[in-house]
Amino acid sequence: MSRIVVVGGGIGSLAAAALLGAAGHAVTVLEGGANLGGKSRRVEVAGQRMDTGPSLFTFPGVWEELLRRIDALTGRAPGSAAGTAGLELVRLAEVGTYSFRGESCSLPVPPGHPWHAAWERFAALHGGLGPEVTTLLTTPPLERAAYPALTRLARLYGGRLTTRSYLDSLPWLPEGLREVIAIHTLNAGVSPTRTPALYASMPAVMAHDGVWVPRGGVYDLVLALERLAVDAGVDISTGEPVERVRRGSVRTARGTYPADAVVAGVDTQRLARLLTGRTPRTPRRLSCSAVGLYAVLDRPLPEGTPRHSVILPDSPEELYGALEAGAEPGQTMAFANYYPAGEVYPNAAPTLALLLTSPANGRAYALDDRFIAGEVDRVSRALGLPEPLDGYLGEHVVLDPAYFSEAGSAGGALYGAVHPAWLSGPFHVPAQWNPRRPWLWRVGASVHPGGGLPAVLGGAMMSTERLLRSLPRRRRS
Repeated sequence: MSRIVVVGGGIGSLAAAALLGAAGHAVTVLEGGANLGGKSRRVEVAGQRMDTGPSLFTFPGVWEELLRRIDALTGRAPGSAAGTAGLELVRLAEVGTYSFRGESCSLPVPPGHPWHAAWERFAALHGGLGPEVTTLLTTPPLERAAYPALTRLARLYGGRLTTRSYLDSLPWLPEGLREVIAIHTLNAGVSPTRTPALYASMPAVMAHDGVWVPRGGVYDLVLALERLAVDAGVDISTGEPVERVRRGSVRTARGTYPADAVVAGVDTQRLARLLTGRTPRTPRRLSCSAVGLYAVLDRPLPEGTPRHSVILPDSPEELYGALEAGAEPGQTMAFANYYPAGEVYPNAAPTLALLLTSPANGRAYALDDRFIAGEVDRVSRALGLPEPLDGYLGEHVVLDPAYFSEAGSAGGALYGAVHPAWLSGPFHVPAQWNPRRPWLWRVGASVHPGGGLPAVLGGAMMSTERLLRSLPRRRRS
């Protein structure tokens, strides 16, 4: 049995800890904050609860694979881990409603909409790729098990390697639908010129396989992972910031933890400080950050208001350019997640989460800031509200790049530095931090960027599998 210390209590860290504990190792998770979850938090406003960070759960096959691996490691009957986790996923009726230059549609595009025929053609090519994407999210791309999935995707995309180059090669795709599909690359924090062609398939796969939300809210995933880790014998300590990470030990103010291996779930720059004691240089290009407005509404929004809306900027290219330059855009991509009382959350009042893509500028924002006020007004018009959205808002909180930078990447970048296109999403950087530190393994959003929760969970599975392979060799050496 090896002693393993996991630094950070985010989703990737908890998934890795549960797997390592299930394999019979002595695992300790050290989280500096008072709560687990990393960028996924639960806040309470006016007595109502809302979850920050990711708002939807996609590619449920990744979650099912995590549970299958835990059962296999513990030797318990199939389904045992699912029972321990106690997580119920609820499928939503649609991926969302999208607004672009005054036009609106949902995905899948319904019959009668001008984009319907093109969407059906696109969905026929991409909608059935869910198993291939799930394989790539849970299997290192250089392993033989990933070859069939890679072969099928290579035949589909040909020599068009980026999302933008692939979508631009489809002349039958209407411009508006093309931009609705392309905007999903901001889930990786970068423009469609910086993501592999695979990202073009994501909206069709999500429409085919569904988008989901845990009953009770996304933070229930964190609670489920905590239950799995505790059941596997993992010792979890919150409010214990790590001060130094070295070969063989992890130091906090409370003491030093011996470690045969260390799993780090913190962002790249923070980990570098823990390893060297020095603040590293800020990367030249950072992925995007976000401004999140979480509000309790004084009254419900009008009947028929979509539950999940995406409002695109009039010029996506201007947005991509602004984010690349680290500048505040004139218009951004906005997510509006509306939950009436009693839907998903056990709240007595309706709530709204308005999420705005922003540069990783480290700034603090308030509701009356020009950028926020302008986007609230634009979202109000896109949703067809009879009066501005701020007239519905009751108590609220704003989370911004300054908030996300407190314990994350420079400037509040959600996925750390920008990676080359062939290393984003499932095509990730190696699980080891550096060959010079074979005892140190990494998980989390900045290691496996893009793809949201599935990429973080899948990345933890891949890193942990390689770590488990290495431990017997280390014990013999």
